[in-house]
Amino acid sequence: MTNDTHERLTIEGQPTPKQDPRVRTQNWQETFLGFSLESAKIEATRCIQCPDAPCQTACPVSNDIPGAFRLLELGDVAGAANKFRETSNLPEMCGRLCPQESLCEGDCVVGYAIRPEDMKPQRPVAIGKLESFVTDTQRMTEGLPMPGVEPATGQHVAVVGAGPAGLAVAEELTKKGHEITLFDSWAEPGGVLLYGIPNFKMQKEILDAKLEYLWKLGITFQGNTYVGRDVTIDQLFERGYQAVFLGFGASQGNQLDAPGADLPGVIIATEYLVRGNLKPEQLPEWMRGPLPDAKRVLVIGGGDTSMDCVRTAVRLGAGEVTCVYRRTEAEQKGRIEERIHAVEEGVRFEYLASPLGFEAGADGSIERVRFSRTELGEPDESGRRRPVPTGEEFSVEADTVVIAIGYGTDDEIVRMADGIDTNQWSQVSVNEETFETSRPGVFAGGDCVNGADLVVTALADGRRAATTIHAYLQTLPTKQASAITGLTS
Repeated sequence: MTNDTHERLTIEGQPTPKQDPRVRTQNWQETFLGFSLESAKIEATRCIQCPDAPCQTACPVSNDIPGAFRLLELGDVAGAANKFRETSNLPEMCGRLCPQESLCEGDCVVGYAIRPEDMKPQRPVAIGKLESFVTDTQRMTEGLPMPGVEPATGQHVAVVGAGPAGLAVAEELTKKGHEITLFDSWAEPGGVLLYGIPNFKMQKEILDAKLEYLWKLGITFQGNTYVGRDVTIDQLFERGYQAVFLGFGASQGNQLDAPGADLPGVIIATEYLVRGNLKPEQLPEWMRGPLPDAKRVLVIGGGDTSMDCVRTAVRLGAGEVTCVYRRTEAEQKGRIEERIHAVEEGVRFEYLASPLGFEAGADGSIERVRFSRTELGEPDESGRRRPVPTGEEFSVEADTVVIAIGYGTDDEIVRMADGIDTNQWSQVSVNEETFETSRPGVFAGGDCVNGADLVVTALADGRRAATTIHAYLQTLPTKQASAITGLTS
């Protein structure tokens, strides 16, 4: 360990080994293989321990990154893992799924510090990979550490949505002594972590370990329950819940308004990913059939979900996989490393193209998609230059087309939630400080409030909302613990 900043800046970034593309396209294991202990300690030593820690400020959950790396330098892996766990409920997952390049690593001083003239530029400290390393190591050697739980309060909270926001709320309120039931429309808990993230980005045993930990804490999970249809918010209060948290995310895939978009063989991203990545018993009955064999897969969209779809298509055996995006790569959202992985795996990219219509073959299924060539005009409301048709058209043949153009909130849940205000995009309106909705006792956070966003921002909302909900519960009359009525597990 050294305390010399200049000496730390001369340490080169450690390689982050990953599977060869020719090997990984034949399996569903994670692309990255992870650090060794020795390389992790060296990488942690690259952190110059900034007093103001801009990386920590850039982290939505304010992880003490320098503190964790100081412990890792000394070989205290469990201590480093616990430092992340102080502020994050899902550090193993955030280490894999956060866009660190635009968050903590994007503000890491090591990436742009001045170095000796004879030394090549160096990348920021690999914060996400180190976060995954220390928490993975702890989980695999010691298991997840169980926290202290305060005495039972006898108060019950219903959490709607078992994704990142809901899991965080449930864990934090359980530690405060409250009884929590997690409701979700899917068969199993996890939300986007299970039903959106492919195995090659995060192996499911990581989530399984977290869910086992939550069950040990005493959290009850009720799946296959659509709140708003199977049980209303009014009924939740009638059955004895003192508060409700809405964290149902933004899981409705946006549709394309183009002729033929409803042809057989045209599929929304979520359905494609879950049918390609999960076991049939984890899905609704209508989704349990295998995906049709596809030789030419076309994915429309340019974000991380698009990359998940093209990389899934490669592993499912498609011989030709194309991603079409209406802007250029410079305007593309999502992680650069995911696009690099897709290119390494043989995916072809077609930029500056917008779909005009879908055409069927002789059997009535999709055969080709017509596109309009575009160019970039003036910026739109997002600040990116708007694609404008040039008049040129072309076609791409495909036997499967996946629509991955973003997500919105579930209108039906919101429509059935009496007394809860929403905005023009059907997102739940909340007090930004307290996460209270317009209905007393009902709180909300995550993507159903913000629109489709990051795992870590939903997690941050859940943690902050839990603090507010706990304070709210303390204002209610004290009562003895009682059973919740009328619910099945």
